[in-house]
Amino acid sequence: MRGILVAGFASLVVALFGTPLFIRFLVHRGYGQFIRDDGPTTHHTKRGTPTMGGAVIIAATVLGYAVAHLVFMTPPSVSGLLVLGLMVGLGVVGFLDDFIKISKQRSLGLRSVPKLIGQTLVGLVFAVLALQFPDDRGNAPASTAISFTRDTAVDFERLGMIAGVVLFVLWALLMVAATSNGVNLTDGLDGLASGATAAVAGAFALIGVWQYNQNCEGPRITATAPLAPCYTTRDPLDLAVVAIALMAACIGFLWWNASPAKIFMGDTGSLALGGALAGLAITTRTELLLVVLGGLFVIIALSVVIQVGSFKLTRKRVFRMAPLQHHFELVGWAEVTIVTRFWIIAGLFVGLGLGLFYGEWVVGSDI
Repeated sequence: MRGILVAGFASLVVALFGTPLFIRFLVHRGYGQFIRDDGPTTHHTKRGTPTMGGAVIIAATVLGYAVAHLVFMTPPSVSGLLVLGLMVGLGVVGFLDDFIKISKQRSLGLRSVPKLIGQTLVGLVFAVLALQFPDDRGNAPASTAISFTRDTAVDFERLGMIAGVVLFVLWALLMVAATSNGVNLTDGLDGLASGATAAVAGAFALIGVWQYNQNCEGPRITATAPLAPCYTTRDPLDLAVVAIALMAACIGFLWWNASPAKIFMGDTGSLALGGALAGLAITTRTELLLVVLGGLFVIIALSVVIQVGSFKLTRKRVFRMAPLQHHFELVGWAEVTIVTRFWIIAGLFVGLGLGLFYGEWVVGSDI
């Protein structure tokens, strides 16, 4: 448990004090954000703001995790390393996208196909490895069963081992792509994505701690609960360490990313954060619960789908601009107002998700 506190503190310090140093480096190299002309006109004042700040979030998360294990001389877990690997891998894809934008001074970085290929390759490595390395109880970092608050009866392996693995890999790729792109679409206003991600990461830290305390190790019999339900997560406590390091890194970065932002996370950060959340959902066996915990990301992604679908079918737009946050900008809401209200929405979804997670355990323990 102490490792969680150490990881959070170390990650927060790295992000809080490392971000201004990275800002100076980016300014010296002239790595500033390119602003699209077809976006809200208020964003033109942000042209030249340093970007690729997601590199600090990634570094702070990894260092926070490493420091926690070095302090207490404990080995890292397979689950923790896989989530961090997914985060770093997608961060590299985002970095290439950001670097092309900066070097060529255009709003388009990687083309959609190369970007999708990069996300797919990283997600593929994660998905395949996540089914390996079972512990002494036979639990791998991930399972072929679709999960909500725990594995459900919907198990791909019922169709055969090979078919089950293939279907799980496709499911994992869908989750990684959807979550990373959802966070990417949310990243458009100062502090919006970093604040919302911090809330969801905090929820996964609580979930990891709870799963560790209720893990399936030994009898689950007490005087008040004859057969309390338990969780088959492979490394729940270490996943909580990853989650708290991620949350602290986002908070430390948010200090400089809040309006008016001194730095943007760029695709380096948004793709990495989305990947980390997808990885945490898969390894904690809460895949479908991520839809609730990350409800803000889902709403914003759906606004783009609705806008594009409506325009292609009827040649009419539902929103003044998509993603949704830009619609409210054009309506006349101040940027800080939008971010604050969207943070509230994100917090409500996180509260609902944690309530569903705990409620399932309570109902199960009473059966």
